[in-house]
Amino acid sequence: MANLYQQLGVKRTDDADTIRKAYKKLARKFHPDISKEPNAEDRFKQINAAYDVVGDDKKRKLYDEFGDVSLRPGFDANQARAFSGGSPFGGGGGFNFGGGVDMDDLLGSMFGGGGARRPRRGRDQQTSITVDFMTVVHGGETNIQIRRPDGRNDTLAVPVPAGAKDGGRVRLKGQGLPPRGGGPCGDLLVNIAVRSHPVLVRNGDNLEMEVPITIHEAIAGAVVTVPTPTGDVKVTVPAGVKSGARLRIRNRGIQKRTPGHLYLILRPMVPRSEDPEVLAAAERIEAAYEQPVRSTLKL
Repeated sequence: MANLYQQLGVKRTDDADTIRKAYKKLARKFHPDISKEPNAEDRFKQINAAYDVVGDDKKRKLYDEFGDVSLRPGFDANQARAFSGGSPFGGGGGFNFGGGVDMDDLLGSMFGGGGARRPRRGRDQQTSITVDFMTVVHGGETNIQIRRPDGRNDTLAVPVPAGAKDGGRVRLKGQGLPPRGGGPCGDLLVNIAVRSHPVLVRNGDNLEMEVPITIHEAIAGAVVTVPTPTGDVKVTVPAGVKSGARLRIRNRGIQKRTPGHLYLILRPMVPRSEDPEVLAAAERIEAAYEQPVRSTLKL
């Protein structure tokens, strides 16, 4: 297995924030749905597998101490230390025993206990899905098809929790690869990409939406109807509102157990017109300003 830090283009001494940023950059570059790189899918899987280890504090510490052996199912750090009688592990380089040692026998005795090997767990698999924005707002599920080692195509339901993030992951227990000789299967790791929405923008568990209003509504105030993820609502636009003013609608954001909020950003729209009456009305509006609108522009 290649060094996991090298897979992410980082150093072993880098902090968690640096590693997370490097992972996100590579995940965007090689995401199969958007990347044009010829090896995008394989690289995306490698990147996610690497970050699954070095992005987790506990797994990273074990990997730094024991190397690739720490990634084997059933690995026991205490047994490994007791067996070695010290630290023959090369910080990401794995076991440092001399020749003549059968690693399978060694690992079997370490992890099996009393000479009886535990059933080996199969390897994890990874796949990717792209879901609609509203699916992560409400939560839901999507079906995927995977090809089993025996050639069968199997359909699995992947739960997508409300609030799932772009680049997040769902683990399906026991849906990975079976081990040789029988035993429990590994897991299936489903990486999630979220499609953007034409109107809504996510900010944590809150949502934002720009709402056009007329000049008359901005000046005089109005009650307007706007759509939300949980149905239409009527909101009051205050008289004299400015462009960019924000109105909060409680609990209409991401529909988690504690829902987020929906923020409406009001945008007065100026009509295009050469109608003399419209232009005359605009002149009357011009006279209503208490001071020149650009009076605060001072450098």
